[in-house]
Amino acid sequence: MAPASHPGPDDPDDAAALAAHATALADGIEAALPGWVRASVADRHAAARPGPVPAEVEEAAREAGEEAARQVGPAVRALLARDVDDQPTGPLALVRGAVRYPTAVLAAAGVPPVVRDEVAERINPDDTYDLAPAAFADVHPDLHGPGIVWGAAKAHVVLARRRREGRR
Repeated sequence: MAPASHPGPDDPDDAAALAAHATALADGIEAALPGWVRASVADRHAAARPGPVPAEVEEAAREAGEEAARQVGPAVRALLARDVDDQPTGPLALVRGAVRYPTAVLAAAGVPPVVRDEVAERINPDDTYDLAPAAFADVHPDLHGPGIVWGAAKAHVVLARRRREGRR
């Protein structure tokens, strides 16, 4: 249901386009998370301990990646299904929260946290391995386009609402 703050319904074509772009972004995020978790673990493990990543760490990373997709994927879908004026955060913020999955694997493997600057520590205190993606493309390059298109579609809907409200 649309919030009472905007007069009239959204253009049906705009709403359909936004929903399609949201689905594409959520699908991409859910598909990319397992590989991102595995790659994050492998990269940080290799930086701390040169040589092959032990099989048990690879398996823990695989399981953590699947769990990230199971937990974060639906959270992203639920967020993107909400009305644009009722989204308290963005999907990238939810994806950034997925650092807990590779972090748990690395900590269990005894990999020491990385040295981060004080700004990074203040902004992401739980991201001890400096894994939080700055953009969707940091999770997987194929997420760049869907992230941009979804953001533009959302902005279009929001601006159209503000125009109808006489605020733009």
